[in-house]
Amino acid sequence: MGNSTFSPYDPSDYLKDASDMAAYLRAVIEQSGEDPHQLAQALGVAARADGLNELARETGLSKSEIANALSGEDDPLFSIVLKITKALGLRLAFRPAAEDQQHLASVPGSEKGA
Repeated sequence: MGNSTFSPYDPSDYLKDASDMAAYLRAVIEQSGEDPHQLAQALGVAARADGLNELARETGLSKSEIANALSGEDDPLFSIVLKITKALGLRLAFRPAAEDQQHLASVPGSEKGA
């Protein structure tokens, strides 16, 4: 057998537009239990997909400020999260948590719906 080489998997390679980014971020929130560090890292993935140079220009933040805020090591400032989400063409939205429970109860095969 020959030697195979693999490139590291980077989800940012697959986020082509704001719709892809929104779906990715929703999945991370659902799977991470709303862990702020994982959400910051996921937002960093979306930022890389969009391009850090353009994002820095649009937000007025430096590339290193964006990278540090979205490293997942610390909790980013909410003001930075808002600037980045807006520049990515996204927005934060809030809904009652009860809606999630109602949705799960209606999904066949889910723990709540089974």
